[in-house]
Amino acid sequence: MKSKVALIILLFSALLSICWKTLEPNWINQQRGKYTLYYMPPDAKNIKIYSAMFNRSTHAVEKFCGTKLKQHFDIYVHPTRQSLDSTWQSDWNMPGFTSECWMVASGVAKKLDIISPKLWDEISCEHKYGNKTETQQLITHEICHVFHGQVNKSPDFSDTDGIDWFVEGFATYASGQCNADRIAMVKKAISNKTCPNTLNDFWKGNLKYGLSGSVVMFIDKQYGRKKLLQLLPHNKKSKILQSLQLTEDELIANWKQYLAGLP
Repeated sequence: MKSKVALIILLFSALLSICWKTLEPNWINQQRGKYTLYYMPPDAKNIKIYSAMFNRSTHAVEKFCGTKLKQHFDIYVHPTRQSLDSTWQSDWNMPGFTSECWMVASGVAKKLDIISPKLWDEISCEHKYGNKTETQQLITHEICHVFHGQVNKSPDFSDTDGIDWFVEGFATYASGQCNADRIAMVKKAISNKTCPNTLNDFWKGNLKYGLSGSVVMFIDKQYGRKKLLQLLPHNKKSKILQSLQLTEDELIANWKQYLAGLP
């Protein structure tokens, strides 16, 4: 009986997705240099503001990396969470997927999908459009994923092995989200001996942004920006460690020592 109910729910979700794609208005598109911007009529009044935000974030990522994005990409501004879910269901081949309330955007090599930021105050349990700094950093975070995807062996990060901490850590650090508060919480976890012992566990739990971002910060400060960027093409943890000439235990130990020396 349970399997039949699950099947019915799955089919119903797929039907909703198909219906949404059939009924949704045509996307309006504008060429914006490095990207093509897609949006629905309700966001026509917001596009000038959004474009400025996307431009600032693109410039910030290219400045951090010291080079231009290699490929043109698309940005889809979704008018509803249902629209975003429908896209993710299709892109990820997960017809029954429903996003969590904190999920508002995703970025890969060819595309950035984002719920219209002005809706975040209503539909997100974590992100608020009114916080301009955090909103800008979140957009920069996703464009970091676009940049990373364009040089990684797996452009959509679907064929990776043990690098969630690095993918998310790079975007967290490069976007400015690895702030003093997050560093302080990570240092406290290290002091209390509650810090994970493996990199695979760094992108888990409430401290995942601080943990992952601070490891990438350590690599940047210890080995330099050039070396950090040289790691971006790798899609396996073993290759990143090999490039750094470190074991996983050594990287974690050196990272802890680096954080302990921070004021």
